[in-house]
Amino acid sequence: MLMHAPWAAPSVVADASVLDVFAGTGALGLEALSRGAARAVFVERARPALAALWANIEACRAGDRCEVLPIDALSVPSGERADIVFLDPPYGQDLVARAVTRLRAVGRVGTGSLIVAETGRDEAALAVAALAERSHGAARLTIWREG
Repeated sequence: MLMHAPWAAPSVVADASVLDVFAGTGALGLEALSRGAARAVFVERARPALAALWANIEACRAGDRCEVLPIDALSVPSGERADIVFLDPPYGQDLVARAVTRLRAVGRVGTGSLIVAETGRDEAALAVAALAERSHGAARLTIWREG
């Protein structure tokens, strides 16, 4: 979707810095790397997911382009602004809004960051100027660019 949307293009991913929050197995960040992103930072604290994440990074031979922060998403330290941010938290806990607030405060999200967030379909819509919004089954995907 990011590669073909009218507000995006393959150049959106090319050489991008990616932040994959609530990363789970790392599928979103690793897919971005496979499509030309320069580096990815993964935030995940669940031990089983971390084991899968490390295994997937190794299987993709992407270790030199990855950083894993084994911490809670609401405790992310300051760091470089990401070009693309993926957020796929557990549903029903208002975690996207809370995580984005934290990421803004520590400089990981800023002007120009493209944010792709998955929430539950029946959760309140995010208060953002969405570039795109799609619902699939129990999930709602919202994409916006920070202004």
